[in-house]
Amino acid sequence: MTGSRGRGFTGGGWMADLPNEVEIQEEGPREGFQIEPGPIASADKIRLIEALAQTGLRHIQVCSFVNPRLVPGWADADDVVAGFRPAPGVHYVGLWFNDKGLDRALEHSDKLTLSGSIALSASDAFTRKNLHRSHTENLGAMRKQTRLHLSKDVLVRRIGVMAAFGCNFQGDITPVQVISTLRDGFDIADECGVAIDNISLSDTMGWATPLRVERLLGEVRSKWPHQRITLHLHDTRGLAIANAMAGLRMGVTKFDSTVGGLGGCPFAAHKGAAGNICTEELVLLCEEMGISTGVDLDALIEVGRMAEEVVGHQLPSELLHAGSLNSFRRKAAGVH
Repeated sequence: MTGSRGRGFTGGGWMADLPNEVEIQEEGPREGFQIEPGPIASADKIRLIEALAQTGLRHIQVCSFVNPRLVPGWADADDVVAGFRPAPGVHYVGLWFNDKGLDRALEHSDKLTLSGSIALSASDAFTRKNLHRSHTENLGAMRKQTRLHLSKDVLVRRIGVMAAFGCNFQGDITPVQVISTLRDGFDIADECGVAIDNISLSDTMGWATPLRVERLLGEVRSKWPHQRITLHLHDTRGLAIANAMAGLRMGVTKFDSTVGGLGGCPFAAHKGAAGNICTEELVLLCEEMGISTGVDLDALIEVGRMAEEVVGHQLPSELLHAGSLNSFRRKAAGVH
């Protein structure tokens, strides 16, 4: 686990000093090109993936292996994965939702790091809306999927909980509901004989606030103190950076994000809503607090500008237009 400057329980629950470093999983290519109306050329997708790998990012989600009729933006997933040149030390991952998608991903095991997930939702209404099945039916599907992964030698180490902070279809989600959902996930893991080492909590529809983040993380940490927690934050209502700060103070050392804010949020209930937290804004936050990300922020900003060029419209990130503080510090110091 990534180190921190000390952590422990207080009277108010689990608290931690800021971590020394964080790990960022960049999801911009998959998120962005999945939702953009397009069409976007495969060559441009490859160009962005290769540029991201030169910024210091070590985990890049490059595509979705999904039905091209349902997600035409990733009809070229196989071509894109076959076409990019992998950089040393970078883990590239793809996303899939069924056995056909998994088989396609396995064809690229020379380039992709393949791992499975037990994916659940704390909102039964969201599960019905998104997957057209009940929570109980989804548990059965996850049991089947976990066994499928294991039969094909794909590790399953993660439990993901969507709608962990609230839901447009069900309303507020309490920590008790999230804990119950996680227990269901651990039951599946136990039945299938897999060892979970990462819990991912997703603010799927932008309901999180710093207080909600603190409360939920405190409850989860009290039940599973040795599990690493990933935060998947959306900026639907402009609170993603504030929520990331709350997560950092609670000892979170792993975040999902998208360069430039690529992607948007298909579950926000209104067109044009912001998607994931912007990678460069997260890096700036960490950098200014002395938390290492391993990312060259100025290089990342340039890649974000490239992403705007590729999609042909302005992206949500303010940093793409304001620039980093480092460039102004150099000018103020007379360094050119």
